[in-house]
Amino acid sequence: MLKRYFESIKDEKGQALTEYGLILALIAVVCIAALTLTGTSVSGVLNNIAAQV
Repeated sequence: MLKRYFESIKDEKGQALTEYGLILALIAVVCIAALTLTGTSVSGVLNNIAAQV
């Protein structure tokens, strides 16, 4: 019985897809945060340039 339990723990079918999904979600969150922060910085710079012109 204990041997069967440890064998089921070693069975890694289906884990790869879940891990890829979690990694993809993490990358998406980081990209959205970076684009949001960069967008506000770029907007401020462009507004400063437009005010000086």
